[in-house]
Amino acid sequence: MEGLENMAFISNAISLVTYFYGYMNFSLTKSATTLTNFMGTSFLLALFGGFISDTYLSRFKTCVLFGSVELLGYVILAVQAHFHSLRPPPCQGLAASQTTQCEAADSGQAAILFTGLYLVAFGTSGVKAALPSLGADQFDDRDPKESAQLSSYFNWFLLSLTIGAIIGVTFVVWISSNQGWDWAFGVCTLAVLFAIVFVSMGKSLYHHNVPKGSPLLRILQVFVVAIRNRKLPLPEMADELHEIHDNEAGVPNEILPRTDQFRFLDRAAIAQKSGEASTSINPGTWRLCTVTQVEETKILIRMLPIILSTVFMNTCLAQLQTFTIQQSTTMDTHILGFKMPGPSIPVIPLVFMFIFIPIYDRIFVPIARKITGIPTGIRYLQRIGVGLVLSAISMAVAGIVEARRKSVAIQNNMVDSIQPLPMSVFWLGYQYAIFGLADMFTLVGLLEFFYAESSAGMKSLSTAISWCSLAFGYFMSSVVVEVVNKVSGGWLANNNLNRDKLNYFYWLLAALSVVNFGIYLACASWYRYKKVEVKQEEISDSRAAKGKQIEVATV
Repeated sequence: MEGLENMAFISNAISLVTYFYGYMNFSLTKSATTLTNFMGTSFLLALFGGFISDTYLSRFKTCVLFGSVELLGYVILAVQAHFHSLRPPPCQGLAASQTTQCEAADSGQAAILFTGLYLVAFGTSGVKAALPSLGADQFDDRDPKESAQLSSYFNWFLLSLTIGAIIGVTFVVWISSNQGWDWAFGVCTLAVLFAIVFVSMGKSLYHHNVPKGSPLLRILQVFVVAIRNRKLPLPEMADELHEIHDNEAGVPNEILPRTDQFRFLDRAAIAQKSGEASTSINPGTWRLCTVTQVEETKILIRMLPIILSTVFMNTCLAQLQTFTIQQSTTMDTHILGFKMPGPSIPVIPLVFMFIFIPIYDRIFVPIARKITGIPTGIRYLQRIGVGLVLSAISMAVAGIVEARRKSVAIQNNMVDSIQPLPMSVFWLGYQYAIFGLADMFTLVGLLEFFYAESSAGMKSLSTAISWCSLAFGYFMSSVVVEVVNKVSGGWLANNNLNRDKLNYFYWLLAALSVVNFGIYLACASWYRYKKVEVKQEEISDSRAAKGKQIEVATV
């Protein structure tokens, strides 16, 4: 499902800026901002999808429901692109200095556009939150063999994303450039429709998760009870805190042992006593929490600095999907007699990822596993760190390439020309290729980290949190562009890249990325991986029929 859905989503993510600019008559800056806001919302709303999946619906039902909403969004966009009366008069082929004369989209046309866009955003958010966890649920992470297969699953999940994205940025983008945007949105509609059909075909084969109630409510209960018990002394022994060890309804199949970080939250698990005897009546979850519930909250708190320190990398990614696409429209896109659409340039990092993901999974991970003894080869946080370093390098290279592009424009007296520069668009491939490798390390590292480290009752929500790094990165991109424009006196204020100082902007991002990596190192060094005690219980799950008894599993 994800390959087809991502084909539709990515093809729009890297080319919608040209639709906004060339067909909806938005300014260059507004086009970039509209796209980054759309992308940010798509990933931020994954929190809602994860919450619904963990609390009310199974992951399978969440995928089907939200996929249907996304389908409706593409239908609306296709209809608007097909009927000229629903769009402003075309304004293409003018010099950059004359684009301000174009007629802007009226309120009705803008309303149709944003309705379709944000239905797509809402739909894809639920799919992205639930689908990775739906696949991961098919593996038993208590089994060492299946634990290694689970790590491999996330790599192949990224490969399916990559294959879908390759088709999207080549085939679908070619359709939008040559056949029209109505055809492109139509293809996206069919792709999402088939994605829903294919995931539904496997319904009888899946291990379906049972929603365990709201993880956000459980976390809130811990804070409320801890504050209520703030004056109580903390016991020294962990067994003096409240825990449920039998198989009561609603209790996750894991026991999280007490840790010494954020000890003030341990007060939520202190059973208050009346005289010499403890209260025999169950006081309720708003007056007493289990140690597992407290540790579930601690895990989320420990995760927050990690996710926040990866946000800036995705701010850099947003630039590759906006300004770099605009750079490509000013360059020579011919190769071997074939004209490649500018928005198809991201196929370069995708091809790199397509090649290196199998190499990483089948060669690097087994070798690293033998050396480190870790099922994933290297720790999740190490993998994320490698990606952050590569993203900083990518931004530095992007600045160098942009400086050369501007020099070519000046040397050929083409600063204000709308004709392509005598410089191959594949110069942009250097920054894209490096960032593609960065994405391979960081994206899968985050997904695997949040799924593995989260408790049993919040797998979808934790997966959604990993996507929030992308969301905050896109939103921060809009803020960074505005702030840089004001502070610098207009590095990115023109509708003409040849007169902007985009190279300075890229170098600024590279410098900030280095600072961000230093912050990440501090956060990763402070983080402690969770430990889980798994209790054997009689359940009807087919995996339980194996009769395996695993006393303690350390993640």
